[in-house]
Amino acid sequence: MTTDSTSNSPVVRAGRREWTALCVLMLPLLLVSMDVSVLYFAIPAINADLAPSGTQQLWIFDVYAFAVAGLLITMGSVGDRIGRRRLLMIGAAAFGAASLTAAYAHSAEMLIAARALLGIGGATLMPSTLALVRSLFTDPAQRAQAIAIWSGVMTAGVALGSVLSGVLVEFFWWGSVFLVNLPAMALLLVLGPLLLPESKNPAPGRFDWVSVPLSMAAVLPVVYGLKEISAEGWNVRYVMTVTVGLLFAALFVHRQRTTASPMVSPALFRARGFAPAVVLNLVTMFAMMGSAFFTTQYIQSVVGKSALEAALWALLPSVPIGFAAPLAAHLVQKGVNRAHVVSAGFALAACGYGLLTLVDTDALALGLVACGVLASGVTMVMSQIMDLALSAAPAERAGSASSLMETGAEFGGALGMAVLGSIGTAVYRQEMPDSAPEAAHETLGSALAVAGQLPGRAGDALATAAREAFTSGMHAAAIAGAVVLAGAAVLASVTLRKVRVREETCKEDAGQAGRPSPSGV
Repeated sequence: MTTDSTSNSPVVRAGRREWTALCVLMLPLLLVSMDVSVLYFAIPAINADLAPSGTQQLWIFDVYAFAVAGLLITMGSVGDRIGRRRLLMIGAAAFGAASLTAAYAHSAEMLIAARALLGIGGATLMPSTLALVRSLFTDPAQRAQAIAIWSGVMTAGVALGSVLSGVLVEFFWWGSVFLVNLPAMALLLVLGPLLLPESKNPAPGRFDWVSVPLSMAAVLPVVYGLKEISAEGWNVRYVMTVTVGLLFAALFVHRQRTTASPMVSPALFRARGFAPAVVLNLVTMFAMMGSAFFTTQYIQSVVGKSALEAALWALLPSVPIGFAAPLAAHLVQKGVNRAHVVSAGFALAACGYGLLTLVDTDALALGLVACGVLASGVTMVMSQIMDLALSAAPAERAGSASSLMETGAEFGGALGMAVLGSIGTAVYRQEMPDSAPEAAHETLGSALAVAGQLPGRAGDALATAAREAFTSGMHAAAIAGAVVLAGAAVLASVTLRKVRVREETCKEDAGQAGRPSPSGV
């Protein structure tokens, strides 16, 4: 059945059918988020089998994220036009086919192409899942619970991907990290048409083809430039790349404001709460990815855990995530102002960064606690601002709203790694002894490699100095992250305070119009 979504759709209490449909929607979300990190432990086996060049190895890693980031806005708009369930089914089929191709790739070029296709499929799946949550759950309280689950699954998927990769490569071959996608996508293709309602914009207007390359030209250079800055430091070439992307972003915004049928309607940003939600979501991912830049290296290169051990330890901070988002939703449903909940989430995440400043070179337990506190605060914020954005946006533009939130998350993650990574690297280089070899001043990994070549105490002394310098850099970045999150807490308190009026109105409407779903009990 096709439902033409409108902003005036009636509020209907979701039943078992809708909650079962949500479980089905979590399959593609989990796999897409896992694919961000699924190659972490597979790359040595891929190197041995396909022998990619250094450049090809980088593209095997990065092309997936670039394809997702570049096409999110386009795919969100496409879903609003052709139907979100239809786009989800197309994306699931493409994702499954690309996974099969990647698993049996016989050359680096073939694997890069398959990863690009996986990214295209991922760009269709992510905004479709969130937009369909908006369609399935029209009751505000239930929608908040569903989005809390959505946020928790997405966050957990990134952590789970690396662990699953390590286990599969340990017992099978590297292609198995892609084959695990096939059963889930097959199940989605079978159950999706039975459980998921079709929804789309009943009057979308003409599709703006000019905005497609403009959006890609705006997003890709910025994400690429920020990623390279985080990896190699500030460089004129990368700064110019980001600048070119920002210029195209200005052209894209101008196009949306002047064309008769924009890909992203400017009216979205006039909806109360939507613009602050986009900005706060960016800050949230800034904090999450900025911390991940240091904590993964800390566990492996400072504490000295193996790659698989590090991934397993990194699962522990994911445990409180399962409680954070539902707690935030519960507080809002009990009448706590959403602005206060979001501000508290940012404050909690800032405390996590504060704990990171107390971590020394042999404090794995405290580091994991800090990560858990930070991740819990971030998840509280993410679930609430996602719910706010979808509630503020008209239902017929749910796909575009979802894609904008996720594109902002891509920007925020890249920016967090670039800014906090640069701060940490600058302090690391400053703290390294002048007597250390030049190569050791670049990165912790380089320093440990040099230390391994030095005899006895000289190597141990260099390794110890490098680990202490890296930890000092992590402390400086944590202080900067805490300051940013404290500012975000204040911003949320100010910008979201007046949104409560609309939420209370929605609750009153839900109470008057709510009725049991025919599929529910």
